[in-house]
Amino acid sequence: MPTLRRFRLAPLALSCALLVPGAAWSAASAAPAATTTEAPAAAPAEGVSALSNIPAPALGAKAWLTLDATSGQIIAAQNPQAAVEPASLTKLMSAYVIFEALETGRLKLDQKIHISEKAWKTEGSRMFINPNTDVAVDDLLQGMLVQSGNDATVALAEAVAGSESAFAALMNQQAKALGMTHTHFVNSTGLPDPDHMTTVEDLAVLARALVQRFPQYRHYDSQKEFTYNNIKQSNRNRLLWADSTVDGLKTGHTQSAGYCLVATALRDGRRVVSVLVGAASDAARTESSLKLLNWSFKNFDTVKLLDKTKPAVSARVWEGATETADLGVNQPLWVTVPRGQADQIKTEARYTQPLMAPLTEGDQAGTLAVSLDGKPLKQVPLLVMHSVPEAGFFGRLVDKVRLMFQ
Repeated sequence: MPTLRRFRLAPLALSCALLVPGAAWSAASAAPAATTTEAPAAAPAEGVSALSNIPAPALGAKAWLTLDATSGQIIAAQNPQAAVEPASLTKLMSAYVIFEALETGRLKLDQKIHISEKAWKTEGSRMFINPNTDVAVDDLLQGMLVQSGNDATVALAEAVAGSESAFAALMNQQAKALGMTHTHFVNSTGLPDPDHMTTVEDLAVLARALVQRFPQYRHYDSQKEFTYNNIKQSNRNRLLWADSTVDGLKTGHTQSAGYCLVATALRDGRRVVSVLVGAASDAARTESSLKLLNWSFKNFDTVKLLDKTKPAVSARVWEGATETADLGVNQPLWVTVPRGQADQIKTEARYTQPLMAPLTEGDQAGTLAVSLDGKPLKQVPLLVMHSVPEAGFFGRLVDKVRLMFQ
């Protein structure tokens, strides 16, 4: 069964590294580990593909990246942090801010928006709305995401923030909150501006956040066509016709940016996102994006290591009402690895000793590091799962004596 093959539960081989001032040990090795309390290094910048012998496809694009949306890990990338023009991929962030407004009640799908002269006059691709008319938010969203209408985008931006410049400030605020550290937006549409830049790495972060935070609006991304004002326009994402598992996300194109596409597909419960910018043609961006998606699904697995309800380790607690505390994660831990290597995943729980009571549920006690073949894949906070209050006077005194002989 494909689902079981891609999502089998990997064995969790935990070794507890007790980090004591001046020394550190690992139960998985007879030799002492490095004497440090620093967290393990981040996963390789080139992605999980660095651990595989199967090369990524050769693509004619300025920059590209493929990401597993479940684990959040980069599978492979080329020029992931190179500054690029996002063109209409900008509308992904516009959509994020608009969806947030819908969820908080500041905007409603059936709400009528008055179309300003500025919105109507916006150059580039358009929905062909008329000035000084009222259009429903739902129609404008289809105009923005299906037809890539700049006029619809500006109209929505003005409805949310009062002006496009104020909306751009909200976009930058959201980009910062998501960790898009190399991104700056000047407008809501993606029209060229020397200060309007991003990276494929940041776009992947945005795409993952968008599909995870707002699944209720995914139908806009996968809609193949929309008719407004008696004008029918097709979605420019040709992958929606080429592959039934593709359900988004957005195309972009300007003369300076080239042809761009952020695509996503869901196969057997696993979602992959591809980001590609600077292709030479519509056909090239479509073909290259499909190659990236197929390669990522075929050659890599995503496995579940730990549920948030299961402890990663039971740690010794000193001067506490109980002698142990369960340490775990606050969300299921998924890891992406080359196909067939799930059984080789190693995990290591690292926490400082002595671990002293009181401990409060949710507090970070250390880190859980995941590696493959000695190379780091990811690390997550190791949290206290249940509070441990201090012991009484006698219990604390006994542990103080015991600690003297440790």
